[in-house]
Amino acid sequence: MSEVLSKYLPEHSVEICFELIKGNNVHLKIVNERQTRHGDYRKSIGGKHEITVNANLNKYRFLITLVHEISHLVAFEKFGRNIKPHGNEWKITFQRMMVPFIRPEIFPHSVLPLVANHFRNPTASSDTDARLAFALKQFDERKVDIHFIHEVPSGSLFRIKNGRVFKKNGLRVKRYECLEIKTGKLFLFNANAEVEIIPG
Repeated sequence: MSEVLSKYLPEHSVEICFELIKGNNVHLKIVNERQTRHGDYRKSIGGKHEITVNANLNKYRFLITLVHEISHLVAFEKFGRNIKPHGNEWKITFQRMMVPFIRPEIFPHSVLPLVANHFRNPTASSDTDARLAFALKQFDERKVDIHFIHEVPSGSLFRIKNGRVFKKNGLRVKRYECLEIKTGKLFLFNANAEVEIIPG
């Protein structure tokens, strides 16, 4: 198991994660990419703790996702099944479980302060913390034609993963206002959204 984990996790986090998996009787599955989530946790009918994490995540996002999902398990076991999935009990559990990982041996210097700041009050998804999400995405294997929306020139057309086409208008506070060409509706995009620029 440690050998498998070492392919997906930062080197100095492997043993700690292995102990968390073993200590909580986790059945871990590393699965193909899902667009809607990085990972999930469920307790099977037989009482087995099943956690899935997407195989395509970079090592730092894989680590955060794995600990996120184990925190669900630990919070449910400690506080009962009636708690909110991302309520205070889970937040406290996630914060505590991330403490051993918030170290320079595990996270690069460019990401460490953002990780530490995020875990003062973790959210349901690290993607909603734009600064952290952008910093983590620097370690993704990016396709040549994929850009962050903040790199798209104003007035340009771009395509998102599902094929819908938009025109970038401008920045509204922290998000970018964009017009969907087909419907004429306005949408807001986080700065770290990945899009394909359509040549003008």
